[in-house]
Amino acid sequence: MKSKFTPFALVLVIQLLFSFEAAALYNPASGEDDIIFITRAQEVKMGRNLAEGVEERFGLLEDVKLQLKVERVGQRLAGVADRRDLAYSFRILAGEELEEEQRHNAFALPGGYVYIFREMIEDTETEDELAAILAHEIGHIAARHSVKKLQSSVGLSGLNLVAALTPSDNSTKRKSTVAISQLMMAYSREAEFEADKLSVKYLKEAGYNPKAAVSFMTRMLERQMEGKVRHYHYFRTHPYTTERVAMLNREIEGDLAFDDYINTPLGRGETYW
Repeated sequence: MKSKFTPFALVLVIQLLFSFEAAALYNPASGEDDIIFITRAQEVKMGRNLAEGVEERFGLLEDVKLQLKVERVGQRLAGVADRRDLAYSFRILAGEELEEEQRHNAFALPGGYVYIFREMIEDTETEDELAAILAHEIGHIAARHSVKKLQSSVGLSGLNLVAALTPSDNSTKRKSTVAISQLMMAYSREAEFEADKLSVKYLKEAGYNPKAAVSFMTRMLERQMEGKVRHYHYFRTHPYTTERVAMLNREIEGDLAFDDYINTPLGRGETYW
């Protein structure tokens, strides 16, 4: 079969890739170098433009008291994050057009933007549990998971990254919707584990109880298993939850209990590779 990938298309892809400034940037969150095709300034601009799309699409919750609480907790965590070169913001979304299940969610955008739906906040029982959710999302930003996710989509999903770097117009908004949807979904297994690990670190350094991450995640899973609620969107789109609970316990306590061990790949006779 003759390839439909024309020379023109090849030139377009090459020009696209070289329109960004590729560089190996040291990532203090992971302790490794990341190959990033955009600068910090481009990341911030991309996040800002995507944030405009998020807030236009879902709307901000009109609850000043609750918003101030989320911002206060978020900024306390941001103050100990590995990437402090970003101006973090924490906003509550209304999302009235979404199904109730979908509003049990939180997600991060490049450049320091963290969003959480009111229903996700209502799932928490303590400020420490709210902090655990926000710390996990900060971890994604600090480790540049959101940037890498969008970067890898260049040429795969309609130039979403380029759309997010251009001025807002109707065409950009349509393309950015796909990028936003991608960032609301799960990251890779490795990225989720890394964000969990970073969340424990940030919770400790900010003076919150890191065990709140375990208590919150465990309680949500118990509710699902008992059939008291439908599947929580945050956990449906974040796989390997039992493994994540086990790894959180190990990160907090330094070892694994037997119940945690059997929920890990190693405990089931699997490998991590």
